[in-house]
Amino acid sequence: QVQVVESGGGSVQSGGSLRLSCAASGSRFSVNAMGWHRQAPGKQRELVAVITAAGWTNYADSVKGRFTISTDNSKSTVYLQMESLKPEDTAVYYCNADVTFKETGPTFRYWGQGTQVSVSS
Repeated sequence: QVQVVESGGGSVQSGGSLRLSCAASGSRFSVNAMGWHRQAPGKQRELVAVITAAGWTNYADSVKGRFTISTDNSKSTVYLQMESLKPEDTAVYYCNADVTFKETGPTFRYWGQGTQVSVSS
């Protein structure tokens, strides 16, 4: 099993910044990729950003140039630096860790509990 825990949400005014953190922990796993999704009230969960173990990143068009995803040396902690926040960024942000337990085994996705980000105009 893998535990995924997010932190760093909060409330800011439009134009402000926040940094989200997410740590995956457990035993005997390798991280293939970690990412951030978000879900606003009444909307479907959407991908915000992803980073692979090799360092490849991808962003939703709506956050390109404003958000930056990064990891630490362990690759099991991921950060989301959010700049120039807009009211439409308001959502619950969920971290996911895509991991394998064997070198050639299947990939499993684990989710965190979510952290609220609220941006006021």
